[in-house]
Amino acid sequence: NGNAGFQQVLERLESDPVCQRLSLKSFLILPFQRITRLKLLLQNILKRTRPGSEEEVQATQAYDALEKLIKDCNENVQRMKSTEELIYLSQKIEFECKIFPLISQSRRLVKCGELTALDFNTPSPKWKVTTRPIYLHLFNDCLLLSRPKE
Repeated sequence: NGNAGFQQVLERLESDPVCQRLSLKSFLILPFQRITRLKLLLQNILKRTRPGSEEEVQATQAYDALEKLIKDCNENVQRMKSTEELIYLSQKIEFECKIFPLISQSRRLVKCGELTALDFNTPSPKWKVTTRPIYLHLFNDCLLLSRPKE
């Protein structure tokens, strides 16, 4: 989005009739769609092969290999989403000291959300409760509490 030259070239390519007005995103997703179609095709082949035949053995091996490939693809997509979340979060959060590296290959965000912190002032005879928002970021290896910048 920040590179105007790239955006212009991309718009020109996407509007070309050869691309059938498809976006770059659709071309990036296409290989994943084909893999899942291959899985359906192999399932149909397995239904029509004779049990115990050489064709069934080969189709089963191909199906197992394809299932492993799909599983690996899904895991890599999840890993990339997790990394993107960490990058986005690290751009939003400002640490007073840089001793905590937020982005790590092994770290992933499990849950995040806003909470309300209650402060009780006890010196007075009446209890005075003040509230302020804090944010909870639960990772697989640590818990981070943050507050909005004042």
